[in-house]
Amino acid sequence: MRYATALARDPAATYRQIDVAGRTSGQDSHGLVDLLYQEAVSALRAAACALERGQPSIKSERIARATAVLFALEAGLDFELGGEVSRTLATFYHGLRQQILNASLGSDPAPLRDAADSLQDVAGAWSSVRQAS
Repeated sequence: MRYATALARDPAATYRQIDVAGRTSGQDSHGLVDLLYQEAVSALRAAACALERGQPSIKSERIARATAVLFALEAGLDFELGGEVSRTLATFYHGLRQQILNASLGSDPAPLRDAADSLQDVAGAWSSVRQAS
C-alpha cells in the first residue's frame, strides 16, 4: 500500500525512478556515461523550453539536474589513467556549468541550447570512441 500512496502523490517522479533503474541496471561504466550525457542534454533542452514557456520552477529543476549530472561526470574522471583527456573534460564540464549558471539568470534560452549542443558533441565523440574499442 505504501507504493500506491507514493505513486498517487507524484506519479511522474515514481515513473522517473523506475525509468532510471531500468536503464541503469546491467550497464557497464561506459554505458552509464552515455546515459549521463543523454540525461544532461535532455535536461538542458527541457530547461530551454521551460524558459521560453515561462515555467521558472521547471527551468530551475532541469538546470539543477543538468548541473548535478555534470558534477557526476567530472567526479567519474580518472586523472591518472585519462591524463590530458580527463583534464580537458574537467575543464569543459566546469566551463559548461558556468555557462549554464549564467544562462539560468537570464531570459534567453539560446545559451542553454548551446550548452546542450556542446555536450551532445562530446557525447557523440564518446560514443564513437566506445564503438571503436
